[in-house]
Amino acid sequence: MPETTQSPEATTTDSAPTIPSELLLQIQRSLAGIDYGSVEIVIHDSRVVQIERNRKTRFRHPLEIPSL
Repeated sequence: MPETTQSPEATTTDSAPTIPSELLLQIQRSLAGIDYGSVEIVIHDSRVVQIERNRKTRFRHPLEIPSL
């Protein structure tokens, strides 16, 4: 199940969006410690409403599951 973090809204100006430092920090925290996976930023009405983090674990050698 994805981990979800509520995030502050981004604001915009006429020239370029201004990204709050708190939002950038949340994105950095979401990326920390992920070797495989994804970080999804969810936007509604031009505002960041949540960050979803999916972390995957990969095995170098597939694990065998015994028959039941």
